[in-house]
Amino acid sequence: MSEATVDTGSDREGRPAPRLDDLMLAMDVVDTLRHQEKLVEKELGQEARNAALKKRLRDIYESQGLDVSDRILEEGLKSLQESRFTYERKGSDGKRRLAMLWVRRRITGAILAGVVVILAVMIGNAWWQAMSSHSAAEARRIALEETLPAQLDQAAAAAAGEAATAGARQAVDNLKTLGADAIRRGDADAAKAAITRLVALRDALVRTFDLVIVQNGQSGVFRIPDVNEGARNYYLIVEAVTPDGSKLSLPVRNEETGAVETVSTWGVRVPEATFQAVRNDKEDDGIIQNRILGTKPRGALEPDYAMPVSGGMITEWQ
Repeated sequence: MSEATVDTGSDREGRPAPRLDDLMLAMDVVDTLRHQEKLVEKELGQEARNAALKKRLRDIYESQGLDVSDRILEEGLKSLQESRFTYERKGSDGKRRLAMLWVRRRITGAILAGVVVILAVMIGNAWWQAMSSHSAAEARRIALEETLPAQLDQAAAAAAGEAATAGARQAVDNLKTLGADAIRRGDADAAKAAITRLVALRDALVRTFDLVIVQNGQSGVFRIPDVNEGARNYYLIVEAVTPDGSKLSLPVRNEETGAVETVSTWGVRVPEATFQAVRNDKEDDGIIQNRILGTKPRGALEPDYAMPVSGGMITEWQ
């Protein structure tokens, strides 16, 4: 079989260009050299390295039944040294990155879209927080400068309009001062609490009822105080009854515990003489003839008592 050749002309120095099959073989040599080179490059000098590579290449090809001439081996070594068959990247790194971004534009676009969404969410959240903070600060300013002062004045005026006694008017003034001080120091919660207490005070002033001694069950009890076991405190058990016959539950401070409890019946401390008079009245025929201990009129905080009382109250006596 004849061997086909292709005339490739001459190189720039006027030397005859190698044949195509020689070039293909040289490329194969170069590829093999590139893999074998790393095994000896750290141990041998340049000339020794070339000689060792040539010998090794010849052994490899001879083991495959191929006869490679020294010219081809030298041409391969020369090509390797000139990096003739090594790819060298062209262009600047910036242009190359732009080209790669264009090639991968779908992935790049998705990443950029995700980044834009994240930035939009972050910016939107920051804006929302800033607006919320601004709105809260503005709402607080309006409350302290406009809303709460108006509500305080209104509640105080309503309570004062019902106050018919010096004690009631003093209670209204005290709560109004408490609320105004809270507004001046910027304490909205304390101001609201003062307004709530003024509203409750007005309701208490409007309310009317009789303190009626309980007929069925215990009408009175006595207690021995812890601080003086030789003494006795006497109490009449009462309930608040409105003009229409309804019974009220009212806040009462227990003098033994100091706690304020809302109860429907409680004990009012009275002198021993008052206690004995009511007891004798009930023992006479089982009925208390005069059951009204006192009457709470509109505009007053305390009842007008029809019998002598000592002032303290209890909410438990069992």
